[in-house]
Amino acid sequence: MDVQDKVAVVTGASRGIGRAIALALAAAGADVVCTARSSEANPTNLPGTIDQTAQEVKALGRRALAIPMNIAKDEEIGEMARRTLAEFGRIDILVNNAAVSAPGFIMDVPVKRWDLVMNINVRGVYLCTRAFLPTMIDQRSGCIINISSIASQSMGDMGLAYAVSKAALERLTTGLAAEVRSHNIAVNALQIERMVASEGFVYLTPHIDHSNWDDPEVVGEDVLWLVRHDPTYTGHVVTMGDIERQMAQA
Repeated sequence: MDVQDKVAVVTGASRGIGRAIALALAAAGADVVCTARSSEANPTNLPGTIDQTAQEVKALGRRALAIPMNIAKDEEIGEMARRTLAEFGRIDILVNNAAVSAPGFIMDVPVKRWDLVMNINVRGVYLCTRAFLPTMIDQRSGCIINISSIASQSMGDMGLAYAVSKAALERLTTGLAAEVRSHNIAVNALQIERMVASEGFVYLTPHIDHSNWDDPEVVGEDVLWLVRHDPTYTGHVVTMGDIERQMAQA
């Protein structure tokens, strides 16, 4: 896909990986819709808002729209899709990045928290995709990228709920790719297998040495690599390392 003048939606775009993806797409020529709960009207204790990310997109010469959205709420996803299509008239790229975790032993994780992880990491992806898929089908073009994690294979410190949600996300990716292949829509997942020094994580872990971690911008470049592929490249779960090796061989 030629990214120039395409319209992209990035969830969880207020900081970290989502912000880096939004800016990478803008730098490549896309107009970007930035969504997340963190906005000037609804601040959190963490650095970054979608309004700030949108301003950075505009500074790159692209159009931007900041839409506050709780991905756990159906009506807010619907309103986000309605506003996006009203403003831009199309949707070319959807990056499902927003996610939460629930670290700790399974018996210590409240049922409410487990449900929240599943609602945001899996159900939210399903709803965002469902909101834009009819337009992509009508256009006979589109690119959907789901941000996954090595936790789908090895739980690590993120908790079992997070690991289960990412395993489900990868299965959703491959299954959806098969369903929409005939509509010229590519669906892939980027599995992050290394530690990434996102603003939020660095802010919450000041006692950890982040010097050898990847910058979020690396993930943004990997997403661009996936977006630029021919739509026949679909149904894949690729790691950051996979992309680096393929880029080195090109």
